[in-house]
Amino acid sequence: MTETLPPAEAVLDRKARMRLPLEEVRARPVAERLRDFDATFLPMTEDEARRAALRCIQCPEAPCVEACPVHNDIPAAMRLIEQGDFFGAAAVYRRTSSMPEICGLVCPHEALCQGSCVRNKRGEPVLTGALEAFVADYERRHGTVEIRRGAASGKRVAIVGSGPAGLACAEQLVMRGHSVTVFEAAPAPGGLLVYGIPNFKLPKSIVEARLDDLRRAGVKFVTGRRIGEAETVDGLLADGYDAVFLGVGSAVDADMKIPGDDLPGVWQATEFLVRCNVDPRLLRPDQRQRPHVGRRVVVIGGGDTASDCLRTALRMQAEEVTCLYRRTEAEMPGGKKDRALAREEGARYRFLTQPVRFHADADGRVASVECLQCELGEPDASGRRRPVPIEGSTFSVPADTVVLALGYWPDPLIGKTTPGLETHDHGLIVADPETGATTRPGVFAGGDCVGGPDLVVTAMRGGRRAAAAIDEYLRTKA
Repeated sequence: MTETLPPAEAVLDRKARMRLPLEEVRARPVAERLRDFDATFLPMTEDEARRAALRCIQCPEAPCVEACPVHNDIPAAMRLIEQGDFFGAAAVYRRTSSMPEICGLVCPHEALCQGSCVRNKRGEPVLTGALEAFVADYERRHGTVEIRRGAASGKRVAIVGSGPAGLACAEQLVMRGHSVTVFEAAPAPGGLLVYGIPNFKLPKSIVEARLDDLRRAGVKFVTGRRIGEAETVDGLLADGYDAVFLGVGSAVDADMKIPGDDLPGVWQATEFLVRCNVDPRLLRPDQRQRPHVGRRVVVIGGGDTASDCLRTALRMQAEEVTCLYRRTEAEMPGGKKDRALAREEGARYRFLTQPVRFHADADGRVASVECLQCELGEPDASGRRRPVPIEGSTFSVPADTVVLALGYWPDPLIGKTTPGLETHDHGLIVADPETGATTRPGVFAGGDCVGGPDLVVTAMRGGRRAAAAIDEYLRTKA
């Protein structure tokens, strides 16, 4: 057991702080966590949090702040945490972040704030992500989380989509006194945070608590309403909304487009994750049956969604879970931390592997994946070396279930049903990156439906920026 460190004033010297050892966030034992979908990591204790914050050397350049997409004042938060002022630290995060309790868990900190920590030059970084989650959780457990509603402006805003962009925009608008209604196509609000991120990474109770904060502040949620079908953006404006924010994400699963991709047992990643992870009460009736994954599961893809699917399959009691990726691990876009957890839990990786066909068994269900071995060629448009299949290298990988985690495309529906709304690249909405203003006056957009699939924090940033621009637009609107 690590002893409690002396008070902060006793270790203010940077050299003393540099000597403080890293204490990793504790994870639940693998055998235990594979039996359920509960959180992987155990919460920090107060003493652990203070010791972790004391490792911050308060460097004047603070590259962690610059690396954070919303520029959280991380050094200020660390100072407060080391002194035991957890409420004060939570307030620091909430000045720039609409959901620190969520970003502290799901951001790829190793590529953002933690990855930029100067301590990386001589050891391990400060655990900035875990500390952000700790203080946000502490604030909720020991106090109250309140979104302060501004003086009523008399203006109404419709938000389409209740993922991180829509929720951040709603928070900022209601704080400025505007009436906000959020329209969500799914049976429950939350978007990606509920339907896309597994519970072992982001407990649904945390998302629900933030939704309740918004409800108490006066935000209205209308679910089961897909704007662009019976109701359109023009219809919302005609109904008296003074502005519309589009935060519909980019959540159409990319297709494999090889023979056999329609066989029973071949799943798109989103449908697989939703059916395995989400409470059936939050699903459409046709989604409530859990998949029968069988003994062997193959996941195709290299991003964070692939890691989520691998870890989900293991919790569904699959015995052999294998990831197929057509490049090497060095080119994988997903986070290293998630891959390490997947490996620790039993997932296997097979690189330089290109699936070319799915084969069925006698009952017509998928039974194997036919593949070609690859080698890396010249870089493609993404800057990554292109996988080149090797002629005559065919081999098969047995599979009772296959999950396609190949990335996402935007939903073109909003663009097709909103005259004058400019889109590009299969449906991404053209919007000013700073204001979210689209080619339709009074219509703003942000998050993945503008920039394509990205991080929760960047979607949140897009929603916050758009909210500021919407507020200015409404105050100048006759």
